[in-house]
Amino acid sequence: MANDNLVVVTGAGGFIGGSLVSTLRDQGYKRIRATDVRPLEDWYQHFDDVENLSLDLNLRDNCEIASKGAYEVYNLAANMGGMGFIERNKALCMLSVLINTHMLQAAVKHGVKRFFYSSSACVYNATKQKAFEAPSLKEADAYPALAEDGYGWEKLFSERMCRHFREDFGLYTRVARFHNVYGPWGTWYGGREKAPAAICRKVIEAKLSGKHEIDIWGPGNQTRSFMFIDDCIKGIHLIMNSSVLEPINLGSTEAISINRLVDIVEEIAGIKLVRRYDLTAPKGVNGRNSDNTLIKKYLYWEPNTPLRVGLETTYRWIYDQYAARKKGATGFVRESEAAR
Repeated sequence: MANDNLVVVTGAGGFIGGSLVSTLRDQGYKRIRATDVRPLEDWYQHFDDVENLSLDLNLRDNCEIASKGAYEVYNLAANMGGMGFIERNKALCMLSVLINTHMLQAAVKHGVKRFFYSSSACVYNATKQKAFEAPSLKEADAYPALAEDGYGWEKLFSERMCRHFREDFGLYTRVARFHNVYGPWGTWYGGREKAPAAICRKVIEAKLSGKHEIDIWGPGNQTRSFMFIDDCIKGIHLIMNSSVLEPINLGSTEAISINRLVDIVEEIAGIKLVRRYDLTAPKGVNGRNSDNTLIKKYLYWEPNTPLRVGLETTYRWIYDQYAARKKGATGFVRESEAAR
């Protein structure tokens, strides 16, 4: 792809979208259109040399504005968050089907050549995720379908839409199933944050407040794998430029329990906390991990950042954000001399 072709990133005001825009700039892409429903001042990252548009992509007309003239589209826009958010906002999550449907239609209408869709491990059959031993889920395990209620069903349906737009209209589509992405520039407070960011924030709060306690959702033995943002962005690039037609896992295979996740963050912070388990809180499936057989077979690569390494970077970034917020600063801080 020529670097002067127009690339569109939707959801660019969010975590993964903003990181993707940053990487595209670093790779020398000259024409980038970034869109997000939020006002520009609320984007996690934005850049003056990028065409930044605040658009509600639930609306078809806005999807046409976003897609017009584009060569390539990365559709990352969706209503989503951690388990607490998706369990309490099922209808809102399912309404994201409007975004992908309208973006696909606009892509065909305006002659977009390539289209990437960000799906989720929440598409996997819940009956295969009852064990705490974190079963490795291969791509075929999405069927027979029994996805995460709300969010997972929307993702699974939108995967099918991408497939049929490729088959019926010849649109080049690629789909990745993300497994719990974390890292700097991610949501870390407010109810949409995922487990790594939430745990980092809670540990920081406990350390700075002197109240050495932490609330944990569920029994703590539920297991997950977590993928560092740099691996996610590299995986998006490789998948978009691959011959893989069907949805493919993009996730780490380093599965750990929530209790062990807390252990690691405590070690990074140099503190030990009293744990209080909220068994009434949303906790999701008991175990989930990524089977990376296919991505290694087709791309000769898999996400490989050790969790401890990624968490150290993430913890430091959230610490800086927390300290700035406590001081009344606005926005996000890229670098800081704040004590770790």
